[in-house]
Amino acid sequence: MLRMGGHGLTHGRAVWLMIVVTLMWATAGVVTRHLEHARSFEVTFWRSFFTLVSLLVILPLWQGRAVFAKIRQGGRELWISGVCWGVMFTAFMVALTLTSVANVLVTMSAGPLLTALAARIFIGHKLPPRTWAAIVAAGLGIAWMYGTELGEGQLLGTLVALCVPLAGACNWTVVQHAHAKGHDVDLVPAVLIGAAISTLVTLPLAWPFQANAHDLGLLAFLGLFQLAIPCALSVMCARVLKAPEVSLLALLEVIFGIALAWIGAGEEPESSVLIGGAVVIGALVFNELLGLRERRSPAAALTNPH
Repeated sequence: MLRMGGHGLTHGRAVWLMIVVTLMWATAGVVTRHLEHARSFEVTFWRSFFTLVSLLVILPLWQGRAVFAKIRQGGRELWISGVCWGVMFTAFMVALTLTSVANVLVTMSAGPLLTALAARIFIGHKLPPRTWAAIVAAGLGIAWMYGTELGEGQLLGTLVALCVPLAGACNWTVVQHAHAKGHDVDLVPAVLIGAAISTLVTLPLAWPFQANAHDLGLLAFLGLFQLAIPCALSVMCARVLKAPEVSLLALLEVIFGIALAWIGAGEEPESSVLIGGAVVIGALVFNELLGLRERRSPAAALTNPH
C-alpha cells in the first residue's frame, strides 16, 4: 500500500508542496478556456467523473480498502460533508463557464472569513476584533465587485461562485461540530462522496454530450491533476501546517489562476475585480498574519519567560 501520510514531511517541504498544490488548482480556469465544444454542466460532469475515477484508484492505494468501509460506516456528518464537496465541485466549474476566472477566484477567496462567521453563528466560536474587521472589509470588496457587474451580465456567475465558499463554510462547521462531539469526520472519503454526487447530479443536465476528444483530454487532466491529486496532497500538508498557514498559502491560487488565464487565454481581469480582490485578499492576509503572531507569542513566552 502506498504511504502518503504526513509522516516525514517537514514544515518547509509542506510549504513548498502546498505552493505546488495551489498551482495545480489554479490551472482550472486557463484549461477551461481552451475547451472547444463542452459547455456548462457537461464541463462539470466530465471533470467530476474523471475526479471520481482518479480517486477510486488513488484512495485505496493511500488508505487501503478501509476507505470504502469508512464510507459505509460514516455517519450523517460524513454525508453532509460529501454533499458540501459536491456543491463546491459543481458550482466552481459552472461559475467558470458564466464569468471570468478572476471573478470566480476572488469570490472563493472569501471562504476563510465566511467560515469564521459561520462558526460564530452556528457553533458559538468567539471571533477576535481583527476577524470581524476582516469580514467587514472582505464584504465591502465583494460588494464592490457585485455592484460593478450588475450591468455587465456577469452577476449570475459570481453568485454561483459564491456557493463555493458558502458550501466550504458549511462543511468546516459540520466537521468542527462533529469533532466537538467526539465524532471526527475523515475528509478523504467525503471528497470521494462529493465527486460521486457531482457526477450523478450533473449527468442528466449534461446530456446530450458535445465534448470531442480534445475536450475530454483536457477535462481528464482537470479531474486528475487539477483536483484529485492536489486534494490528496493538500490533506498531507494540512497535517503538518497550521490552519492559518494553509489559508495564506491557498491564496496563491487566486494569483496563479488569474495570471495563467491572462497569459494562457488572454483573459485580462477587470479593474473592479482587481480592486475588490485586493481588498478581500488584503483583509484575509491581515487577519491570518495577526492570528499567527498571536499564536506564536504565547509559545515564545513559554520558551523564553524572561
